[in-house]
Amino acid sequence: MTKLYFVRHGKTEWNLEGRYQGSKGDSPLLPESYEEIKELAAYLKKIKFAKIYCSPLKRTMTTAREIKKYLNQPGIQIEADQAFMEFNLGKMEKMKFTDAEAKYPEEVNNFRHHPDKYDPTTIHGESYVDLFNRMTPKIKEICQRYPDENILIVSHGAALGAEIRHLMGVDLAHLRDKGGLANTSTTILQTNDGKQFKCLAWNKTDYLKRKLDATDVI
Repeated sequence: MTKLYFVRHGKTEWNLEGRYQGSKGDSPLLPESYEEIKELAAYLKKIKFAKIYCSPLKRTMTTAREIKKYLNQPGIQIEADQAFMEFNLGKMEKMKFTDAEAKYPEEVNNFRHHPDKYDPTTIHGESYVDLFNRMTPKIKEICQRYPDENILIVSHGAALGAEIRHLMGVDLAHLRDKGGLANTSTTILQTNDGKQFKCLAWNKTDYLKRKLDATDVI
């Protein structure tokens, strides 16, 4: 069977500020995030990974490289793929959450709470279906390539939260029912065929020493 370990990148400056990053925005990891990635890697270290995949954005690349540094698995490779990038949030990118809520109240509310009603046309963004169309084929391809291995995928909070629930067969209207994913969290899916997925852990953060707050989750 394939086990997929989905990790959200370490906390960034814009996460702390409550600002949308999306696929076009980026900001550096906070200094303390490097220690938290080390704590994450200590948890992952006991697992033998065949490969690390990640989004090509800087915050995810940095997180993936820091994890690899502490895994002590010399042969493991990192492959960046655009399939794992965050949602393209169009005009909302770089905006503070409060400003986006004031300017695009319907889009923000539906993006966060009603995915089945989310229409990104006004903001020139990416829909949930668009996201699934780029992420799902890549994940299924990975499962076919590594039918009996552990794979680490470092990506983004909104994208991972949606895609993981989609892989589990959750209806679009209920994708957000379990809430969001925290920075430096791990969610684990298991599959025998790359078609049916079982969740073994959701938004796992118990290896982090710091108490999480609202700015950690999206």
